[in-house]
Amino acid sequence: MDAEKMRKIFEDLDYVHASGTPEELRAAEYLKARCEALGVQAWLEEFRVPMGQIEEAQVLADGEPIPCEGLRCCGSGSVEGELYYMPGQDPVSIAGARDKIVLMDTLGIGRFTYQDLVKAGAKGILFQYGKLHAEHEDIDRRDLREHVVNGEKKLLCAMLNAKTAVRLVRDRVRRVRITIRQREYDGCSHNVVARIPGRRDEWITLTAHYDSTALSHGSYDNLSGCVGLLGVMEALKDQDLNYGLRFVFCGSEERGLLGSKAYVRDHEAELEKIALNINLDMIGSLMGKAIACVSGEEKLAHYLSYMGAELGYPISTRVGVYSSDSTSFADKGVPAVSLARIAKSDHAPIHGRYDRPELMDMEHLAEDIGFIAELTRRMACAAVCPVGREIPEKVRKELDEYLYRRRKGE
Repeated sequence: MDAEKMRKIFEDLDYVHASGTPEELRAAEYLKARCEALGVQAWLEEFRVPMGQIEEAQVLADGEPIPCEGLRCCGSGSVEGELYYMPGQDPVSIAGARDKIVLMDTLGIGRFTYQDLVKAGAKGILFQYGKLHAEHEDIDRRDLREHVVNGEKKLLCAMLNAKTAVRLVRDRVRRVRITIRQREYDGCSHNVVARIPGRRDEWITLTAHYDSTALSHGSYDNLSGCVGLLGVMEALKDQDLNYGLRFVFCGSEERGLLGSKAYVRDHEAELEKIALNINLDMIGSLMGKAIACVSGEEKLAHYLSYMGAELGYPISTRVGVYSSDSTSFADKGVPAVSLARIAKSDHAPIHGRYDRPELMDMEHLAEDIGFIAELTRRMACAAVCPVGREIPEKVRKELDEYLYRRRKGE
């Protein structure tokens, strides 16, 4: 795929396309049309996502209103209590949360910390977004995720800008009141699926998520991965392949891998036919280094290192779990690898207003696509895909921790 075609995709999708919104569906239909323009069969697969329409969100600090965003799906009502700044999540810190409005240093919360706060008797939770010295005082719009609540009581939650959070602590604010009114409902998101057949009734599944967060145009995270899928598709669509290829542009990844989780759930009967998952999440940045995280046997990590040396493509590899859609496949026993070009946050910021097309470098993107297309070609043309299906115990333990089936260190 040449630079002009790649640049056009970033320009056409240069808008916020967050989970469950009409804009996300618009992006999905655009990607489907791009697949079809390449002569590749493509379709949309719908799945449910929890949604919340915020009608009122207010936080009062010692009686004074402060800027905030209510979290979707955290319930409705009002709570008031003493402000408790909790920078740690250890048992001693959790014990101090009883009857308090908890201010955390984090952007979100995991299942076990949430359950601990509910059991400790916390009344509500405040999170922080942004950097203290940033020019803008943006506040991200997020949700209290279903897998975090996991049947527990819902606590009212709101997001503050980091500057506001610091002022609360600095000014020794004593009482906080959170009021949220919202309509919660079932919405829908979509995966875009495309298919290139092979001689065998088995295939390699390539994935990349296309949704953005609520403040981001998502060029780096992760339209870059979607352009990567289209580039691989263009490179291999007319080749004689032993293994077929499935391309899945995943919706709603930013809300907890919802698209890939829906895909492996809805295609459970086919999972044994997937020889390998190749996931692209954030490639083609101007700065940064190429990395690969293998959720599978260590031999694949070594193979990627050797292949990089052979092709003159420096790549750092490791075995473990990557916070992206590859996790959903690995958890179902499908060996997976996530590929990315990771840059420092000030070089390639994500999940905010600065994730725009100007972060991207078409030359680096073409290099990344070239390596990924060659990896895919080798695997798809193999007499037998050389990647073993056994997920190592170390990776399974990390999956259990990442998916909150066990606490870290247990």
